[in-house]
Amino acid sequence: MNISGSGSSSESVREFILLGFPCSREIQVILFMFFSIIYLLTLMGNGAIICAVFWDQHLHTPMYILLGNFAFLEIWYVNSTVPNTLIDFLSETKTISFTGCFLQLYFFFSMGSTECFFLSAMAFDRYFAICHPLHYATVMTRQQSFNLAISCWVCGFLWYLVPVILISQLPFCGPNAIDHFVCDSGPLLTLSCAPAPVSKLISYTLSSLIILLSFFFILISYALVLLAVLQLPSASSRHKAFSTCGSHLSVVLLFYGTIMVMHVSPGSSHSTLMPKIMTLFYAMVTPLFNPLIYSLRNKEMKNALWKVLEKFKMSLKVFDSRPSRSVK
Repeated sequence: MNISGSGSSSESVREFILLGFPCSREIQVILFMFFSIIYLLTLMGNGAIICAVFWDQHLHTPMYILLGNFAFLEIWYVNSTVPNTLIDFLSETKTISFTGCFLQLYFFFSMGSTECFFLSAMAFDRYFAICHPLHYATVMTRQQSFNLAISCWVCGFLWYLVPVILISQLPFCGPNAIDHFVCDSGPLLTLSCAPAPVSKLISYTLSSLIILLSFFFILISYALVLLAVLQLPSASSRHKAFSTCGSHLSVVLLFYGTIMVMHVSPGSSHSTLMPKIMTLFYAMVTPLFNPLIYSLRNKEMKNALWKVLEKFKMSLKVFDSRPSRSVK
């Protein structure tokens, strides 16, 4: 990928300015503190889920292996944008290098694509577990779930590679101000000195395809799950199935509801503030809420998180009880 900032695509522009949220210095500091808290809570929440899946042997099942990977993905998803956004809140220049901008664009969209694949894989896992329970244990083995997770990562990082390469080869002669807090494909295409209908079409098509195809696949999977759950004879079995699938559906609606507004509906109808709010929601708010949704609606996950907390408390006690070495 030639995004080094040299060549015809960067003869005039070697860096971009991320305008972010234009406001007074005092408001910038308040936003910095607010987003820092959200960022830390997101890391802690998703990190706790990873630890729970790793340490609790009862969670070494396909559903929780996928969930652990999903939590790991959410950590890197916020890391692709939030640290740079926090720096810009306190920066006077708010600049990002040509290479840094396109690396952020690639990782941000790759993480988003990978999230679509993981949500689809998790929906398929629930469909197979509820609709075909007799074959589930033999088909969805631990090795198969690892293979499914690896496939999601690989497909997600390959999906948006071509549009990023095409946009990085466009001529950028100035201006270089991006009215956003992240490097997004829409503003970058607008800043190009030459019209790029092919790049714009490919970018829009791939974004729409991954969103719509995965969303309809998830809806069909859960529609079949709903029909199967309603036929279960036991009320407790129905409640457990609804509880597990309900948490998955909550995450799906939270993520797709905002991302569709941004990348499927025509961007020309958006105000300059709307893309920032929508991106802020699915890039920061959704990763924050996901651990809460999965832990509050899932009894097994709640028990595993309590075990993680107990282990953490025991580690602190052991550390505090160590006798301090006397200085001779």
